[in-house]
Formats: sequence, structure tokens, C-alpha cells
Amino acid sequence: MPLKLMCVIAHPDDECFAFGGALALAAREGVETYVLCLTDGQAATNRGIAATGADLGQIRRKEFAESCDVLGVSKHELLGYQDGQLEFASVHEIAGVIVERIRQWKPDVVLTFGTDGALNIHADHTMVSCFTSAAFHWAARTKRYPEQKLQPHIAKRLYHLSTSFVLPDREPLLPAPWDVTLDIATVLQQKMDAFRKHTSQLPVFDKVKPFWDTYGSTEHYVLAAASAPQPAQHTTSFFSDIEE
Repeated sequence: MPLKLMCVIAHPDDECFAFGGALALAAREGVETYVLCLTDGQAATNRGIAATGADLGQIRRKEFAESCDVLGVSKHELLGYQDGQLEFASVHEIAGVIVERIRQWKPDVVLTFGTDGALNIHADHTMVSCFTSAAFHWAARTKRYPEQKLQPHIAKRLYHLSTSFVLPDREPLLPAPWDVTLDIATVLQQKMDAFRKHTSQLPVFDKVKPFWDTYGSTEHYVLAAASAPQPAQHTTSFFSDIEE
């Protein structure tokens, strides 16, 4: 069976902006990838040609699907939670949805944001980190969500996104020190091509591209949890010592 990587994000464009290198590399290496996005991004500052929030949501759903195709994502799903309001949502409910997807899809590795909120210190990113981290643990426990009538699944590793740079116009970012460095130079163009599919958000791309030109050849992650006790060690792959 091929290895599986599940990535949980908050908004359309997170998949490429934050995790594009990891997803493209995994696909190139024959890993099955699944991106679960919680909102359709209706609260975005950049509106493109959208006249209403609903219009923008439909546009961004299409952009998300096209971006995932560029990255070689095997499966993608976009839910309907409210953009910009995840900090007020039910942890039990949303973590339960993620638990259900983990139990159904059975990933080896789960990937999400760190609790810092990523480069733009977005509260939705922090909350996705919380929901997904809880779900990683709860998906393995029989006492959590027994009403799903699904077998528990123990994923082998949970990784949080980190960073080697910050955006100077943002309030202080407090990222976790990383222990995984991915060399994404060979897929950086693919990552940028995926972002360009988000035409409604191209002002963001224009703002960030100078930083990608300087720092974009690597992505950084933190091992947040694992299926067995183990010392932290620096590595260049999510799948070190994980067998297919």
C-alpha cells in the first residue's frame, strides 16, 4: 500500500502558500495526498471579481480544486465552516469531523499549521492547528466519537508548519523551532504555479513572492506527536523509517 499524507488547512490557497512544496514532493514520490479545507475563504480581503461573499466562496472553491490539481493532490475536500470565525466554533464538532476523515482515509502522516497562526498570524490557522492536533490523538481512541462506528486509526506522525523567516509588517510571530527541513527547490515552480490558480488572491502572491525568491527553496516543519515515544531528530523527510 502506498504511504498517505493528510493535510488539514483553513482556507483555499493555504494548500499551496503554506504546504505546496510538501504536497508536490509527496505526490512526486508516489505518496497519496489528501487536503481537507475547513472554509471557502469568503472573508478574504482580496475579493477579485466577486460581488458577494457567496460569489467569492464559489470562486475560491474552484481555485482550490485547480491548485490541488497542479500540486498532484490525490483527494481534496472543502467544508463549509465560516471563514474568520473558527475561534468561535465547536472544538468537539470540528475535531470530530477531522477524526472521521482520519479514520476513513487512514493517513500515515498528518500535516497542519502550528499554533503561531503562520506568517500572517491568522486566528483560523491557529484553530486548525488545535482541531487537527486533537483529532490526531482522538482518532486513535475508542472512547472518542464511538457514534461514528469507525475503527480507530493511529497515524504515525503529526507535523506542524514552522518558518525560517517572518513578514516585517506583521505583529510578532512566535514559530516553533523546526526539526524537518524539506528541500523543495525542484517543485518551487509547481508551488508558485498552484498559487497562480488563486486568481482572486494574486495580490497576496505579489506581496509574498520576494520572500519566496529568497527563502522559498525550503519548507520547515515540527514533529508535534508520534505513534511511539522517540527522541526528536533533524530529518529531511516526513516518512523516515516509515515503511509502505
